[in-house]
Order: sequence, then structure tokens, then C-alpha cells
Amino acid sequence: MGKWALAVGSWSVSYLFGGWSAVLGVLLVFVIFDYLTGVAAGWMSGELRSKIGMFGIARKVFIFAMVAVGHLVDGILGDGHLFRDTVAFFYIANELLSITENGGKMGAPIPSVIKQAIEVLKGKGGNDNDKGAGTGASA
Repeated sequence: MGKWALAVGSWSVSYLFGGWSAVLGVLLVFVIFDYLTGVAAGWMSGELRSKIGMFGIARKVFIFAMVAVGHLVDGILGDGHLFRDTVAFFYIANELLSITENGGKMGAPIPSVIKQAIEVLKGKGGNDNDKGAGTGASA
């Protein structure tokens, strides 16, 4: 059973994302950090709610769905990983911004080099800053 699960998981990652890459690894880590810092900020402010947490998880799933859509568009257009990585960079910048906002809510100082990295990543992710109903801050 374990071998089948591994095979199905590997096939899914390959089909949906074109395989695993450093960009996807960074995105995964940032998504996890954003969720954890959002939970911590909510706990510290007394605003931690399970319903908000579930919406946060749904938003995180949506991020990876959008990255998969980017990869599928790449497959149709034959553009390597251009769209997948552009979508991923957009969400990496968004998650990093959200992590820093959560840190600010917890009273943590944010190094200027991180603020500069956010600006660089925003450029790599395109100029479309349409984030829907919010920045995705807090889980």
C-alpha cells in the first residue's frame, strides 16, 4: 500500500506541478510559516478562531491550485515553467508579506533586508497585486 501511495503522490506532483523544484519548496515553507505565524498572532491577540483557521487552510490549498493551473497553462503553451514559476513567485511574495505582517502583530522587528526581498519578489511575480479579499495574512 505504501508503494502505491508514493507512486500516486509522485505522479500527482509531476502532473500538477511539473515535478518538484526549489521554487515550490520555498513556497511550501512560506505557506507553512505564514499559517503558523498567523495562528501565533491570532493567539497572542486573542483572535484565534477555528473557523478563521479553516479559511486559512482553504486559502493555502487555493495557492497550490493556482500554481498547478500555471503549470497546466505552461503545458498547453510549451513555455517550460514560466507561468508556474511566475504564479509561485507572486504567492511567495504574498506569503512573505503576510509573514512580516504577522510578525509585526506579534511585536517582532522586521529586518530591512526582508522588506527589500519582498519588493524584489513582487517584481518577479508580476505587477498584478489582486489578492482577492485580503493579503492572506493570518491563518
